[in-house]
Amino acid sequence: MKKIAVIGAGTMGNGIAHVFAQAGFPVSLIDVSEQQLQKAVQTISKNLDRQVAKGTLDAAAKETALRHITTHASLAAGVHDADLVVEAATENTELKLKIFQQLDEHAPQGCILASNTSSISITKIAAVTNRPEAVVGMHFMNPVPVMKLVEIINGYATSKEVTDTIVELSKQLGKVPCVVNDYPGFVANRILMPMINEAIYTLFEGVAGVEEIDTVMKLGMAHPMGPLQLADFIGLDVCLSILQVLHDGFGNPKYAPCPLLVNMVMAKKLGAKTGEGFYTYTPGSKELVVSKGFKK
Repeated sequence: MKKIAVIGAGTMGNGIAHVFAQAGFPVSLIDVSEQQLQKAVQTISKNLDRQVAKGTLDAAAKETALRHITTHASLAAGVHDADLVVEAATENTELKLKIFQQLDEHAPQGCILASNTSSISITKIAAVTNRPEAVVGMHFMNPVPVMKLVEIINGYATSKEVTDTIVELSKQLGKVPCVVNDYPGFVANRILMPMINEAIYTLFEGVAGVEEIDTVMKLGMAHPMGPLQLADFIGLDVCLSILQVLHDGFGNPKYAPCPLLVNMVMAKKLGAKTGEGFYTYTPGSKELVVSKGFKK
């Protein structure tokens, strides 16, 4: 692996580009929006500054990492010489299938095509390419520069050589790879999302309030943040999308999204990224404030 391309300059994409660049890999960061690309580079720079302030990185290493990143608004230009492409676009099946069709056309032969999807079938994604053996899941956790886990998902046709390559590459990034098989939600979200959904049902049914539910899970189960705050952090639209994949994939009513979650997504109350979910988020403030609709 010499050259890396990352598709999508959002939260996950800029985090993935960050860790590859910091590890010394030349990275092409690709997005249809020039504005999003500029914002991503600024975010990466700020996150590197935090590492410098903490003493985990020196200023020279920060500048070197930034020099490793180039931005592209054209997918074809960004992937033409890549050894690995990591797709980190929105968690939307049709969009991902379209991207992988384009990658198959423009990425060189021998290039591994990875998806950062958190729930969508790698086998389904691979099926739209002419290289299904080279398609693999590389599911990073958010925030990418901080979280150690990379969930590596084998599609039905993924070759052992490709899986082994991605395992070793993840270790080079300082991550801990965990190889799993391709079933809805994989491992992380098959376990996490039903817990978040149950927390939303607990609120929906009036068992307890937002703060009480999160406090029970933080203090009683030693979770670093409560499930409702975590849902806000992930994005309520993303949570809904994953639950729908689980529900459709298994046909089991236990995965049915809570009506409250569905309504909040329809109302565009998506969590931290829109400024309101179960909590409200004020720029620059670290104080958690329960959203008006959920206050007693």
